[in-house]
Amino acid sequence: VQLQASGGGLVQAGGSLRLSCAASGGTFGPYVMGWFRQAPGKEREFVAVSRGGSTYYADSVKGRFAISRDNAKNTVYLQMNSLKPEDTAVYYCAGHPNSLPISTIASRGRYAYWGQGTQVTVSS
Repeated sequence: VQLQASGGGLVQAGGSLRLSCAASGGTFGPYVMGWFRQAPGKEREFVAVSRGGSTYYADSVKGRFAISRDNAKNTVYLQMNSLKPEDTAVYYCAGHPNSLPISTIASRGRYAYWGQGTQVTVSS
């Protein structure tokens, strides 16, 4: 399975971006699909996940970001609104072919597949 992330860019604080992650080479529907991000000098951190019809978010993005998926297009999206400079990072999509326990969805080590990352820069 290959994941291809796109949609990053430069935006002013308060603006919006929508990231896309297209999957190929597998049956997308059952996958747990998530987004992580990594800022310079920091570890990669959980942002959001779509799992079994439910969605989960990191506290830092709750209410501003929304993850969605289109299984017919094998694509997962991350709509990012009210962006802040601290959201600046490389954003990675991740996928796992089977269900994951809720207690593990924020653990990057549990995901089998990763996209190449897309840069999001929020200026103040």
